[in-house]
Amino acid sequence: MTADKPKFVYVTYIASTAEKVFEALTDASISKQFWFGFHVDSNWKKGSAFALKKDGVTMDSGVVLLCEPPHRLSYTWHPEYESHRHERPSRVLFELEQLKGQVKLTVTHDDFDEDSKVFESISGGWPLVLSSLKSMLETGKSLEPTFSEDDIKKLEAACAQ
Repeated sequence: MTADKPKFVYVTYIASTAEKVFEALTDASISKQFWFGFHVDSNWKKGSAFALKKDGVTMDSGVVLLCEPPHRLSYTWHPEYESHRHERPSRVLFELEQLKGQVKLTVTHDDFDEDSKVFESISGGWPLVLSSLKSMLETGKSLEPTFSEDDIKKLEAACAQ
C-alpha cells in the first residue's frame, strides 16, 4: 500500500464577479496589492512561462497549463529559493463558479512528492493570500502580511543564489 500524495484544496466565497476575481489572479498590478508585494508575471497563454516576483526577483516559476477566462486557470509551481528548488514542480488549479452575487473560488494545489517541503509551505501561504484577495475585492483593502520584511529579504537572497 502506498501513501497518498499530499493535496491542498481551499474553497472560499467572494462577493464579486468571476471576471474581477480572474483579473486579480492574472494581473500583475492587482496581484501585487493582495499578494503582499509579490506579483504574477505571464502572458497566460498555454505553455508560456509563469513567475511570481517581488522587487524583480523570481520567487516561484512555472508553466501555464490552462487559461480559460473567467472560469479556470492552472500552472505549474516551482519555488526558486534554495531550500525548496530541488523539488519537482507541483500544479495549481483555480476554478471560479459564478453564483448569485458571489464567486465560489476553489484552489487545488497538488502533484507533490510524498515528503514535500513545498506542500508544507503552501499550506500556510495559500490561506493567507486567498483571504487577502477576498478582503481586497470585498472591501478594497488587502490584509497585512504575517511575515516580516527581514523574512522577505532572506527569501529574496535565497532566490538570488
